[in-house]
Amino acid sequence: MVVLNRIYTRTGDGGRTRLADGSEVSKTDVRVEAYGAVDEANACIGLARLHTAQDAELDAILSRAQNDLFDLGADLARPVREGEDPAKVLRTTQGQVDRLEAEIDRINADLGPLTSFVLPGGSAAAAALHLARTVCRRAERLAVGLAAEQAVNAPALKYLNRLSDLLFVAARRANHNGAEDVLWIPGATRET
Repeated sequence: MVVLNRIYTRTGDGGRTRLADGSEVSKTDVRVEAYGAVDEANACIGLARLHTAQDAELDAILSRAQNDLFDLGADLARPVREGEDPAKVLRTTQGQVDRLEAEIDRINADLGPLTSFVLPGGSAAAAALHLARTVCRRAERLAVGLAAEQAVNAPALKYLNRLSDLLFVAARRANHNGAEDVLWIPGATRET
């Protein structure tokens, strides 16, 4: 159980912060950037959920994703150490990735085929889900950058990749299963 008695601590006033293992790093550290972007993606999903409440199944999927993203942020906030006890460290699991894949397949089965790239828009829910998708992609890029420098739990990277896919199909579902998607028309606004 997490207990937060004070909201401000003043410990970060000098541009430093502590990771989940207690080590101190700059607030601009790639690890902090990665879990910060995960937090932003989570906030975007929260905003999107204001528009998906009438779709109980989709809203439940997004609710689970928000909880997963908190787990993932905790995962990224704790450097991977050789020999760590998996029972004592919160890490994203392959099971969470597998669940996302099943949810993507279930949603995608009801969608019309794509004939072009989809522009972010259509309904308010779809636009918000596309925003969440792009922030999730940024979180993924930052996590991949972190993984290039330090060990990262592999399912965390997979989860971010699948979550952006889930947010894409969720946006299409929010656009009446793709019927109201706004499609890209290459060169449509060019002047000759």
